Amino acid sequence: MAEKSEVSQKKLTAGLLAIFLGGLGIHKFYLGMQKPATIMLVVWILGLCTLGVVSSVMSVIGIVEGVMYLTKSDEEFERLYMVEKKEWF
Repeated sequence: MAEKSEVSQKKLTAGLLAIFLGGLGIHKFYLGMQKPATIMLVVWILGLCTLGVVSSVMSVIGIVEGVMYLTKSDEEFERLYMVEKKEWF
C-alpha cells in the first residue's frame, strides 16, 4: 500500500484532472487505466462532429468522477482506483 500523503496527492490530482479535463480521460490516464481513458478521449474527439453533444456528456462524466474521487476517503480511493483499478464510476 502507498503512503497516506502519496494517496492524498494522487486523489487530489486525479480529482482535479477529472473535473477540469475529464472529458478527455486525462484522469484515467493518470491512474493508469489506459482502455477507459482511450475510450473517453476517442468519444470526446468524435463528439466534436456532433456539435459537442457527446463531448459534453463525456465532460459531465469526468466531473462526476472527479467529485467522487475527492469525496472518498484516502483508503477507499486507494482500494477502488489504485488497487482494484475500478474503471467507471
